[in-house]
Amino acid sequence: MLAVRAGTPYLPWHDPREATRLLRYALHREGFTHTYQSSGNGMSVLSVTTELTVWCRKGTFVWDEDGLTVTHPAADPAGAARLLKRRLRGPVGSEDSRPGAPGSADRHPTDSVR
Repeated sequence: MLAVRAGTPYLPWHDPREATRLLRYALHREGFTHTYQSSGNGMSVLSVTTELTVWCRKGTFVWDEDGLTVTHPAADPAGAARLLKRRLRGPVGSEDSRPGAPGSADRHPTDSVR
């Protein structure tokens, strides 16, 4: 059991398990409902897809994106969920897919009702 001084406010991002739980809930609201969380030894891990695992330790979310390590403050699980959503869903449906956006000439509009 960790010693905590009386009167110290509870900050969920100081607990990796709680910060990861909040990230998991934020991702669930974005439609990523098949996630798996495990916690222990001062860190927590969230398996989002078979290709994406997010670690939380020492107040930071960490994941790999195209061979680069990405970090995001654990105090902002909703922001991390937005970044992960963009990474997982790509540019389709994001601001970058609007007509006239850089690279939008490569995408053709469809009459699909998806």
